[in-house]
Amino acid sequence: MAEIHTPYSSLKKLLSLLNGFVAVSGIILIGLGIGGKCGGASLTNVLGLSSAYLLHVGNLCLVMGCITVLLGCARWYGATKESRGTLLFCILSMVIVLIMEITAATVVLLFFPIVRDVALEHTFVTLRKNYRGYNEPDDYSTQWNLVMEKLKCCGVNNYTDFSGSSFEMTTGHTYPRGCCKSIGSVSCDGRNVSTNVIHQKGCFHKLLKITKTQSFTLSGSSLGAAVIQLPGILATLLLFIKLG
Repeated sequence: MAEIHTPYSSLKKLLSLLNGFVAVSGIILIGLGIGGKCGGASLTNVLGLSSAYLLHVGNLCLVMGCITVLLGCARWYGATKESRGTLLFCILSMVIVLIMEITAATVVLLFFPIVRDVALEHTFVTLRKNYRGYNEPDDYSTQWNLVMEKLKCCGVNNYTDFSGSSFEMTTGHTYPRGCCKSIGSVSCDGRNVSTNVIHQKGCFHKLLKITKTQSFTLSGSSLGAAVIQLPGILATLLLFIKLG
């Protein structure tokens, strides 16, 4: 009996080790999901729905991460109790998670070019229509002010984006305070467009760079998690077969 039990014992130890890696991949997905959700929400406010896929993929990663951690615990239980039913459930569930991770990575890579092509015009039109000013309490203006201050840029393409916009018609200013290099400066009067006073470059390319970084991070991490989980799935399948 000891000889028969030895392979199972070794396989269980291997599965326990792989479960640790799977749990780590789940935690990575959870962290990735939280980061993607926060970053995606901010980008969606500025770039519009064209970047909303980051928010959705972030939510998906968060869910998959939680499921992965729970499945790791269930798989440990199934291996310990030698429960074929539990192991089969874990195998099927992990295969589904694996497919979702690969799908999420593919979606992110496919949607990025769409953001690049569609977001520019949408963001430009929305900024001219919805931006109200530097001290306005609405979320859209607040997000744009934050973006312009942090990224040291002005408008979508440049400060001329505000010309003829609802902001200019309401305030009479050529650009908002968020465009200024020094917001408290006397020269920051909404009319002086000197290079010493305001940022001349627009924010779109910088936002696009951030979107690209987040996209590739989400995609790469999803694929990485899938690679980490694959040996665990195979080991679970092997134990399931041996217990049959």
